[in-house]
Amino acid sequence: MRPVLFYSDEYEADIGPHVFPMKKYRLVKEQLLDTSVATSDDFVEPEPASVDDALLVHTDMYVAKLLNGTLSALEEATLEMPYSKELVEKSFLGAGGTVAAVRSAFERGVGVNMAGGLHHAFPDHGEGFCVLNDVAMGVARALEDGLATRVATVDCDVHQGNGTAAIFAGDERVFTFSIHQEHNYPMAKPSSNLDIGLPDGADGPLYLSNLSSALDTIFAEFSPELVLYIAGADPYEHDLLGGLSLTKQNLADRDEAVMSACASEGVPFVVTLAGGYAERTSDTAEIHAAAIARAITTGESL
Repeated sequence: MRPVLFYSDEYEADIGPHVFPMKKYRLVKEQLLDTSVATSDDFVEPEPASVDDALLVHTDMYVAKLLNGTLSALEEATLEMPYSKELVEKSFLGAGGTVAAVRSAFERGVGVNMAGGLHHAFPDHGEGFCVLNDVAMGVARALEDGLATRVATVDCDVHQGNGTAAIFAGDERVFTFSIHQEHNYPMAKPSSNLDIGLPDGADGPLYLSNLSSALDTIFAEFSPELVLYIAGADPYEHDLLGGLSLTKQNLADRDEAVMSACASEGVPFVVTLAGGYAERTSDTAEIHAAAIARAITTGESL
């Protein structure tokens, strides 16, 4: 069944000059429309995540600080984004897209949030451009609502999913997996259930062989009932914050590997976009759009 694409023009926050290209969300939508991969009917505006959604994975104190604008200077510096009420509102909206995509995945087989994948936020603070951990919120909501009893995260951002790993440490209902550049942010990497830290400059064949083995392990040993796929564009060879050497074709093959594995096992999955900081933002948008196109094709084949 054709998946719904959760998107809002309000995903784009004004954060001033910054390495995070907020405009990429709009550019991805434009590319999907320009290439006739999607029509305007495919896009659905999500509702913002609720405070209750956030409190499934974040502390009362942290959520209150976000809502009240009382982050300390150190907390804002760790977040690496300028705090504003607008940023918080848009973070709740983006997280709402992931929560909605989780619910949609159980109806259609595939859910897509054209934002999200913000995996560095911890229970009590934000980090690395991530205000709320929408990935963890989506996982927790699926578990809380009885949609699934075993959920896996497949994190293919170039940076290790430290916040998600920390949130679900010791939770046997969740299998966290991250394949990333080892010598890159974050410096401290809480252990996921399975971490693959690749050397600087790792190429497509090395990446894809490791990913394939990991997917085999996840499905054979954990048998997830839902997969959240964090489809970061930053393993790209021309990414400003990455140090791997994957081509656009390698990244397309990565998307195919993850989505085909889910489809062949009959496991619903959710796609979130996560990071992407290419020298040309148009390249980041093209990589993200290709992932969404693959998700649509996969969904239609189910």
